[in-house]
Amino acid sequence: MSEWKQGKLSEIATIIMGQSPQGETCNNNAIGMPLLNGPTEFSTKYPIAVQFTTDAKRTSYNNDILFCVRGSTTGKMNWSDIEYALGRGLAAIRHKKGILYQYFLRGIIDYNLPILLASATGSTFPNISRTQLEELDILIPSLNEQKGISEILGNIDDKIDLLHRQNKTLEKLAETLFRQWFVEEAEDSWEVKKVKEVCSTITKGTTPTTLGKQFKETGINFIKAESLTDIGGFIPNKFAFIDTETNELLKRSKIQKGDILISIAGTIGRIAYVTEEILPANTNQAIGIMRANQTIISPYFLYCLFNTSEIRNDFEGRVVHAVQPNLSLGEIGDIEFKLPPNEILKFGIENISNLFNKKEKNSNQILTLTQLRDTLLPKLMSGEVRVENI
Repeated sequence: MSEWKQGKLSEIATIIMGQSPQGETCNNNAIGMPLLNGPTEFSTKYPIAVQFTTDAKRTSYNNDILFCVRGSTTGKMNWSDIEYALGRGLAAIRHKKGILYQYFLRGIIDYNLPILLASATGSTFPNISRTQLEELDILIPSLNEQKGISEILGNIDDKIDLLHRQNKTLEKLAETLFRQWFVEEAEDSWEVKKVKEVCSTITKGTTPTTLGKQFKETGINFIKAESLTDIGGFIPNKFAFIDTETNELLKRSKIQKGDILISIAGTIGRIAYVTEEILPANTNQAIGIMRANQTIISPYFLYCLFNTSEIRNDFEGRVVHAVQPNLSLGEIGDIEFKLPPNEILKFGIENISNLFNKKEKNSNQILTLTQLRDTLLPKLMSGEVRVENI
């Protein structure tokens, strides 16, 4: 640790706080520079802008860290892959020595995020100022060690990103094949079924009022809507954890391999296929659980069905907009679709299953790599583990 010194984040990082452009300069027609207003535009690694502006006030550069500084999602991060205009909810952060050190910078922010969030101001939602970021106390190793740490974390992150992109491709291919065989080529003679007629279970999770006190540092995975991705998977670092006793208390909402989860409150329509690597697991009341009756239908069929534009539009028409949007289990169960004859069903699902098996292997690797990164991060950032020893 002799080469490490106490310092401030401002010693190694340049911080650019966002500033929202005038409303009349913003558009959805790709005119001007892509504009980011907050983490609603974030994905697994890079953002997807939906707005543009002809009057960018503050901008990010390629490879900058995009850091949310306002609201309930304060601390959420993505990478800037191009130049973006930044609204006031975001900051761009870059290492003063260049992109070779960016993953070290991301790691040191991740490691100290609880301290940043504890210092955030605001009575309802937290806010982090430029000063709070700049004055963050950190341990600073030599540039060589910063670069080494950056390479380690960058390699893990790049591999995770590659697997996510492969899964997105596999997902799209499965959806395309499903649509061709079971939607576009569907025949009038096929039997019309309701979702509830092909499910052995349609239920939802449970959230006891005392559950907040029962969350643990580790244990059985507890899944919320924010734990689901937009590409049919899970975000492991968004899981909460419960103990075995609580899991038994929530017996109704234990999930199984092959279950289809769908977010039914707040953010509607995020769908995930449950694989072995996240089990045992439980979920809360914002998540619906669909369990296919496999004597009738494959869970892969049900998952692909829920991802078709027709069913998603059906979801939208059934949503009740109250204090927060919600979709009832009864409405999901009443959704109708055409079920093909067994020989057609068997042929299609056999081919789609091969794609899902590959996706599941990738998901296992993602989980392993994410856990590796989460284990290494505090050891690397505290100097407990040195780069030369890895």
